[in-house]
Amino acid sequence: MTISQQRRQDILDALRRGTVPQYGLDALAVGLQPFEKAFDEELEKVARGGAVFKAIRGEYGSGKTFVSRWLRERAHRLGFACAEVQISETETPLHRLETVYRRLMERLTTPGTPSGAFRNIVESWFYTLEEDVLAQLDIDPDDVDALVEATDALMEKRLGEVVRSAPAFALTLRAYRRALLEGEDEIADGLLAWMAGQPNISAAVKRYAKIKGDIDHFGALSFLQGVLTILKDSGHPGLLLVLDEVETLQRMRGDVRDKSLNALRQLMDEVDSGRFPGLYLVITGTPAFYDGPMGVQRLAPLAQRLSVDFATDARFDNPRAVQIRLKGFDRDSLEEVGGKVRDLYAQNGDSSLRINSLADNGYIVDLANAVTGNLGGAIGIAPRIFLKKLVGEVLDRIDQFDDFNPREHYALTISDTELTNVERASKAADSVNDIELDL
Repeated sequence: MTISQQRRQDILDALRRGTVPQYGLDALAVGLQPFEKAFDEELEKVARGGAVFKAIRGEYGSGKTFVSRWLRERAHRLGFACAEVQISETETPLHRLETVYRRLMERLTTPGTPSGAFRNIVESWFYTLEEDVLAQLDIDPDDVDALVEATDALMEKRLGEVVRSAPAFALTLRAYRRALLEGEDEIADGLLAWMAGQPNISAAVKRYAKIKGDIDHFGALSFLQGVLTILKDSGHPGLLLVLDEVETLQRMRGDVRDKSLNALRQLMDEVDSGRFPGLYLVITGTPAFYDGPMGVQRLAPLAQRLSVDFATDARFDNPRAVQIRLKGFDRDSLEEVGGKVRDLYAQNGDSSLRINSLADNGYIVDLANAVTGNLGGAIGIAPRIFLKKLVGEVLDRIDQFDDFNPREHYALTISDTELTNVERASKAADSVNDIELDL
C-alpha cells in the first residue's frame, strides 16, 4: 500500500514513543487477515441501518488497541464517524454513561476531520436539511424566516423518536441555529458544548435555549440516538464507538463495578433491540475480564450474552462471534512486524541502503530475541518495547550516523522506568537477588 511521507513519519514517531499509531495501521498489520471479511460484513450491516456489538479479548500486548484503530481506518474509508474512549475509574467510569457520551463527543472523528468533528457534522446536517427543504417545497431561498421554519419542521420529523424521548435535543439544535443567525457565536458555541455533554455551561446559554441542567445517564442514550440520526442524514453511514480497556472495571470498588457491568449489559441490549441503528460498538478487554470472578462473570445475563466457546483450536475461531480473541504475537509475527517497520523507515529517508543492509532480517531476528529474552521470554508483551528500541535506538542511529553499526556499537538495555507494570513484572531477573524463591 502507498503511504505518504507525513503518514510514515507519524507512524514512526508513535513507535518511537512506544505508542500505537493513530493511522496507517495497514502498513503494520500482522495476522489480521482472518478478521477482515467479518469486520467488513459487519460494517456493511451497520451502514444499511443495522447495529453490531463486538467484544475483543486479548492479553496485554496482543494488539487490542491496534486492532480497534485498524478497524477504525476501515470504517473511515467507508465514511463512518469514529470515536475511541478509554474507560477509567476516575475520568470515564462506564456506569456514568453521560461521561462516556461526553468523551465520545470529544473524540469524534470523520474521514475529513481527525478531531472535534461534531460541529462540522451539525453544520453539514443543517445544510442538507436546507437543500432538502428547497428541493421539496416552494420556498424563496432569500426568505430566511420561512426557510428556518421549514427546516426546523423537517429536522423534528427526521429526528422522530428522539424528539419524544429527549425534547431538549431538538430544542437545543433550533436554538443553536438561531444563535448563529443572530450573530450570537458564544451562545452557539455554548449550546453545541452542552449538546456534546460538557458540564458547567453558563445559565445564560441554557436560558437562551430554554433548557435546564446537564445531560444525565438516560439522556445520554437518547442524545446518542440523535447523533446517529444526524450522522446518517449528513452522509456518514454510521458510528464506530470503541470502549477500550474495559478490564479496568475489575479494579473498581464493588458497587461501582457492578453498576458498570450492568451499564454494559444495558448497552448490549439496546444495540440488540434496534434502538441505535448505525452503531458499531466495540469493547476491548483481557481474558481475565471476560472469564474471571471480578469481571463479566459477576453478572450472569452479561456473561450469557458474551459467552463464546474458546476450547476449540484457535485456528477455527469464528470471527463473526460476539466475542473474538487475539492470539497475540509469536516469534514469527514479531519478526515480520519488525521487517515492516524497517521497510517503512527505509522509505522515509535517504539512508535506505544502509538501513536495509545494517538492519537486515538477521539483525531483526537477533534484536527480537534480545528483547524477549530481557522480558523473561514473554513474546506476547514484547512488541511495544521491541518496536520502540528498533526505531529509536537502532534505525534512527543508522539514519543519522554514517559509521554506526548496530552489531558493533549497540547493546540492548531496558530500564524499569521505560516499562509498563506488566512488562516490568515479566522482565528477566538481573541478579540472584531479584529471584524470589518458593520455600
